[in-house]
Amino acid sequence: MPTTGRELTRIACVEDEPDLRRICELTLSRLGGFEVQVYADGPSALAGLAAFAPDLVLLDVMMPGLDGPAVLAELRARPSLAALPVAFMTAKAQPAEIARFRALGACDVIVKPFDPMTLSERVRRIWAELEEP
Repeated sequence: MPTTGRELTRIACVEDEPDLRRICELTLSRLGGFEVQVYADGPSALAGLAAFAPDLVLLDVMMPGLDGPAVLAELRARPSLAALPVAFMTAKAQPAEIARFRALGACDVIVKPFDPMTLSERVRRIWAELEEP
């Protein structure tokens, strides 16, 4: 999913855990300088992502109801959101699990727990890797 030279400015974070949502919002906006929109669950993300128009989505894998893989499948089925880069966030970090998430269409996987101080740099690296052939 090439980003066609665009600058990474807008990030959506879909996370059911309130503390992690707040950490993502604070670190990405204050330390990273990004415009951040957070969503507490899959349905609210699916309802709001098109209007927010993020450059990148950080998507929790395990959420009640509609989990991350189901949200990703729904994004891929919507023409206006189908090419949106999505990185999963999960504690499921075994190589086979990461390979499965990539096979589902995730551009990367951020393993929880992550260091909030390096999250902005991590998403910048993910973005840069999207440009590589």
